[in-house]
Amino acid sequence: MAQDHDHDHGSGHGPAHQQGSAQDHGHHHGPAQNHGHDHTHMDFSQMLPLLVQEAELFTPAYAEAAEWLREQQPEPGLIVDAGSGPGVISCLLAERFPGARVVAVDAAEPLLAEARARAERLGVADRFSTVEAELSEGVGDLEYPADLLWASRSLHHVGDQRAALAGFVRSLAPGGTLALLEGGLPTRFLPRDTGIGRPGLEARIDAVHDEWFTRMRAELPGSVTETEDWPALLTAVGLRHTATRTFLLDLPAPLSDVARDFVVTVLTRRRDGLAEGLDAEDLATLDRLLDPDDKASVHHRSDVFVLTAMTVYVGVKPE
Repeated sequence: MAQDHDHDHGSGHGPAHQQGSAQDHGHHHGPAQNHGHDHTHMDFSQMLPLLVQEAELFTPAYAEAAEWLREQQPEPGLIVDAGSGPGVISCLLAERFPGARVVAVDAAEPLLAEARARAERLGVADRFSTVEAELSEGVGDLEYPADLLWASRSLHHVGDQRAALAGFVRSLAPGGTLALLEGGLPTRFLPRDTGIGRPGLEARIDAVHDEWFTRMRAELPGSVTETEDWPALLTAVGLRHTATRTFLLDLPAPLSDVARDFVVTVLTRRRDGLAEGLDAEDLATLDRLLDPDDKASVHHRSDVFVLTAMTVYVGVKPE
């Protein structure tokens, strides 16, 4: 379940704020939206450590989504993870659907290599394979049509999202299920008033990030503006929209060291990538929050948490 929460490949691409999570993933490319960037080109291969870090941390929510998908498609023969990134979600799907073959599809071979290595470590390599393909061109060559196609925060990295969805549908077997993770809510790490700087820092960061995301979409090859009505888009490409559900990731304070490291990584990316859009006071606040020698920083604070919501839309291909 790939993965941009800042921009997810989560496993998609993409991290913790959908419009741009580390799974900006799924290319998870997924979850989570939220890392900023000083330009709109994203090299997901360079983001490998962050994509793995986020997808593993967000696994409880992805696992809940996988269990829900079992109700929609109990025994798929072939599962495709479109925009798989390093394969964290692909391997999770292989574990949760032990009778299925899983194909991880991504445009970045280094991420697919990581996915194959992960499948080997987890003992699912005999049912696991990869395809290198740009999602704008569909999911590449499959042995047979997919029964379940999962796309986590990868679609918004394709210029013509409707055309990409149509390509996904062509790869589905009759009665097959498309599960699209897009949208949700921005990830939050801090209380509104942190005691330093002006209250509401994360809301202002989100506003700057949304502007960046709009530019990123506009600059994609073949970019087409679409209203982000995902059920309507599923219907437009010939699917029957059958369900929508939002999954919560709630890691309350005090955080584990692993979760705290993730918060530091994400805030550092936001500080570096969105600097031009933030004012001097907010940049100074971020500098304090990221200074390991400052007791008010996220390295030491007892009130840091991770809270986000990820929405999955399900469509079924007519038989």
